[in-house]
Amino acid sequence: MNVIRPKDLNTMCSVEPGGSTDYEHFVHIIEESDTSCLGQIFRVIQDGANQHGFMEHLETRISEHDRDIERMCNFHYQGFVDSIGELLSVRIHAERLKKEVLDTNKALQQSGKVLIEKADELELLRQTQKNIVASMERLQVCLPVLEMYNKLNEQVSNKRYYPALKTLEQLEHTYLPRVQRYRFAEDMAENIPKLRNNIKEASMIDLKDFLESIRKNSDWIGEEAMKQAEKHCNLEKSDVLTNPKSSSLTEADSPEEGGEFDDMEVSAQEKVDFAPVYRCLHIYCVLGERDTFEKYYRNQRSKQARLAIQPPGNMYDSRESYEKYFHQILGFFVVEDHILNTTEGLISREYLDTLWDTSLNKIIQILQTQTASCTDATVLLQIKNTIVIFGQTLRSYGFNDSRVTDLLMELKDQYSEFLMKKWVKVFSDIFYEDNYTAMVVYNQEELNEITRGFPFSDDKQTKITFPKTLPFSAFVPKVYHQIKEFIYACLKFSEDLKLSQNEMDDMIRKSTNILLTRTLSGCLSELIRKPLLGLAELVQVTVNTMHLENACKYLETFISNITGAVGENISAAGLQSSNIFRDARSEAELEIYRKLNRKIDEFLELAEYDWVLDEPKGRASTYLLDLIGFLRNNFTAFNHLPGKVAQTACLSACKHLANGLREMLLGKDSGRITIGAIQQFSLDVIQCEQFANSEPVPGFREGALQMTFVELRQLLDLFMAWDWSSYLADHGQSRSKYSRVNPNTAIILLEKMRESDKKKNLFTTFKKNERDKKKLMDTVLKQLRGLAGGGQRGQLV
Repeated sequence: MNVIRPKDLNTMCSVEPGGSTDYEHFVHIIEESDTSCLGQIFRVIQDGANQHGFMEHLETRISEHDRDIERMCNFHYQGFVDSIGELLSVRIHAERLKKEVLDTNKALQQSGKVLIEKADELELLRQTQKNIVASMERLQVCLPVLEMYNKLNEQVSNKRYYPALKTLEQLEHTYLPRVQRYRFAEDMAENIPKLRNNIKEASMIDLKDFLESIRKNSDWIGEEAMKQAEKHCNLEKSDVLTNPKSSSLTEADSPEEGGEFDDMEVSAQEKVDFAPVYRCLHIYCVLGERDTFEKYYRNQRSKQARLAIQPPGNMYDSRESYEKYFHQILGFFVVEDHILNTTEGLISREYLDTLWDTSLNKIIQILQTQTASCTDATVLLQIKNTIVIFGQTLRSYGFNDSRVTDLLMELKDQYSEFLMKKWVKVFSDIFYEDNYTAMVVYNQEELNEITRGFPFSDDKQTKITFPKTLPFSAFVPKVYHQIKEFIYACLKFSEDLKLSQNEMDDMIRKSTNILLTRTLSGCLSELIRKPLLGLAELVQVTVNTMHLENACKYLETFISNITGAVGENISAAGLQSSNIFRDARSEAELEIYRKLNRKIDEFLELAEYDWVLDEPKGRASTYLLDLIGFLRNNFTAFNHLPGKVAQTACLSACKHLANGLREMLLGKDSGRITIGAIQQFSLDVIQCEQFANSEPVPGFREGALQMTFVELRQLLDLFMAWDWSSYLADHGQSRSKYSRVNPNTAIILLEKMRESDKKKNLFTTFKKNERDKKKLMDTVLKQLRGLAGGGQRGQLV
């Protein structure tokens, strides 16, 4: 509220009220000022002239305030009504609360009555408690006895027979004497011998069940043992491959890592519950019957050992059968080894070694018999791997496996024989599929693909152009690849045989030599002798053997690399590839000579000479021209052969042709021969001489090839020139024109000519020149027979 100061009052007093603004001002001061100033304000209004106007204005202002009050009351009326309603509801709750208070009071009164009753019951219960305490004091003496008896029953039920015997002793000697005055103690004492016998029988039943179960589950035990041995071996191989040269620190740390691994790994025998054996042994020891138990156990296990080494039927062709056989053997001896290490004297090391040696002899005999019936190299390799794991498992448990190692070495020879048979088919298939034409590569990729698997380089050609013709056919890289595959197969079998690098290297070299000397050599020989193989194919085979011989020297290094043998460890026995391919090449060359000669014979068989021809035809025979064309084409293909081979083939062909022509001239087919036929025959020989002079194969000395036809040429010239005087006069002299004409040969041909003259018309005998010729011929024949008989040379008269 505003306070009106005296200064304001003086101002209001000096103002004459009269206007509405003044009235409003006064009303405002009255509304805002304190009640202590109202008197002064009223005095000012009273002193004023227009009091009536002020009153009207005040009434108006009061009416406004009444309207405001009414409006405000109307606004808050509903709230007032609601407040009255709430007040009425509170009264209802108050009445209900009062009723509840009354009910609670009544219940409290009833509760007090029950409390009094409970107090009476409590008194009765305390009396009962006193009686219970008295009973407990009496039972306290018997309770330990009953607990021990209950414990005994539980141990028997749980097959804890050895603790049950200990409990039985305590019950008999410690607890029962305390309760002798009770009747139940007497019953217990009488039942103790029966309990002891029941425990003994129950433990024996468990032992029998264990022995039967272990016999049935020996396969599983042996399988687990082999898996763990194989896993351990693989880990060792992995360590060797990863760190072939480990430091001393690594070697020092490795036992700890291995020990940690062994701690985490559970062995096969640890998965078997041997409790029945231990329980029965302890029980019999407690009862003083250990010897009886040992005798029974060893007798039963010996019988099971004989069953374990019996093989399943027809296991020679199945790896699974061998695995099952080894599993049951290992299962038995793994169990016995565990019994040896975990019991004191139940079985001894001497007993177990004797049992193993006896069983091993039988096992080796069975394996030798079964493996001898195996006919597949792959199956035999699988069997070998299984036997290796079998031997590793035996060693891991301390058993002697030297006989098993000897058996593996026997299997190695058998495996090698299987490989030889397999590679005979491999080589035969390669030779059968080859086209015996030089390989052609069209780009560098194809050439690289060949040289990656076959060591070939063309030193003569510095720049390679495509397409490029290689000197060998497709079977060369294939054969080389298969030889390496054979070496890999031998190496695969030699793994895990405990061989040194030198022994492994020597073994693989010997097997490879057998492959080369027997298998590959035999296949090449069979290929070369095939009648369908032509001259071009034989020439290609000869070239192929040259490249195989050059390539096989790389096999020496290849074997050393895969076996790891270096320096002095390398076997002194090298591969005999040079001799093998050299012999095969010689055989192929001889076959080339034979086929070439046979082909010449085929052409000669086509010859159709008219031996009684009066005049020559003036041209060589068609068959001979075809023969010479054939020889030219084939000698061109001999360019890939070594020079001496091609020269020998050419010389052999010319000699054979000369001999064939000579046999044709002097043979029985030509019974009568005329001089015209000889002249026609000479035309054919001239073609042969021209062929020889053309040097079909380079490298001959001048005139060397022509010498093959010299004898035939001199013989023909002698008869065509009819120069018998020179022949007879110079016979036996090196300077003679006809030094290579044998008198016997001349006699044969001369007689053929005389027979031809006899068949002529009889009227010719009356001609003087014919008679002179006949006379001369007879004289020459006589002197020739003299020379053939060893007489001196004569002069024709």
